[in-house]
Amino acid sequence: MLTAGAIITLERGHYRLREQIAGSAYGLLWRASAAHGFGDVALKLVNEPQMALAMPRQRARWAASAANEIAFLQSLQPWDERHIVRLLDSGRHQGLPVLALELLDGDLGKHVAALHGAGRSVPLARLLDWIGQLNQALAKVHQYGWRYLDLKPANVLLDARHNTVKLADFGTNRAAAAGEAHTYTGTASWQAPEQFFPQAGGTAYATGIRSDYFALGALFYFVAAGGVPLRFCSACGQAYREHHTGGAAMLLRRGGGAMPATLEAAEEALFARRIALAGGDAGAALALLRALLAAAPAARPANALQISRMLAQVRAGPQVPA
Repeated sequence: MLTAGAIITLERGHYRLREQIAGSAYGLLWRASAAHGFGDVALKLVNEPQMALAMPRQRARWAASAANEIAFLQSLQPWDERHIVRLLDSGRHQGLPVLALELLDGDLGKHVAALHGAGRSVPLARLLDWIGQLNQALAKVHQYGWRYLDLKPANVLLDARHNTVKLADFGTNRAAAAGEAHTYTGTASWQAPEQFFPQAGGTAYATGIRSDYFALGALFYFVAAGGVPLRFCSACGQAYREHHTGGAAMLLRRGGGAMPATLEAAEEALFARRIALAGGDAGAALALLRALLAAAPAARPANALQISRMLAQVRAGPQVPA
């Protein structure tokens, strides 16, 4: 059992646990003090008590996810870390992988909730900058040959000093080059249709890099709408909580064989109104949102450059007729 004051030894030095700052069934995140010049870091460990209760196959999967995350972050060049959380150290504790990561200022979900509670919202220019930064982060993940598959507010960390965001948590990465279908992974309430609904008659999920673009669209809507998630995402999340992976079949039965709409007319109207009130080009923003949230992967943007160009149109603001 981890407690404040415990010492964790990794490859580059020792870390003293100070306080737990986040946790899930899979992992625990601690603020820790480093004795060799890093200052405070975020120490990410596998949740040992939950690991002890898990089935052997699940335990192996959790350990492999942490090891894969370390390998991915170690493969990055320094200039690739601009919008991806930096790995400072790694090693093993009690035989399980541990990561020492740069300590940032909380996640996007908590930030949006705090703003909403104070009656405020993310300024449009900053929102567009953040979506652009996440687009760049995803481009780096894709460039290195991976599908990210878990873009959600909790995995987007804020650097308050620079008003920037960084992508974190790479345990769900799947190799992109092969393009093969895989077992279920990710977070049900932040997934593209092909990541939640398996291939016909099977239990495999045929995702690709455009699955990450759907999640980027869901995040774009979430922040613009002041912390309101897409109804499609909420429906998938609720179905998964009630029926696990069987929730996909349940939603299809409820829809007479059709999955829920990925973007409803009322959501389009709310989104466009928020963008217009903030001084943005509502038409260009809505075109980007529709493209990102297309139900068919082939209808989504093909690459990061296409998304960047569409973002530039939104930044330009409403076009005034000559």
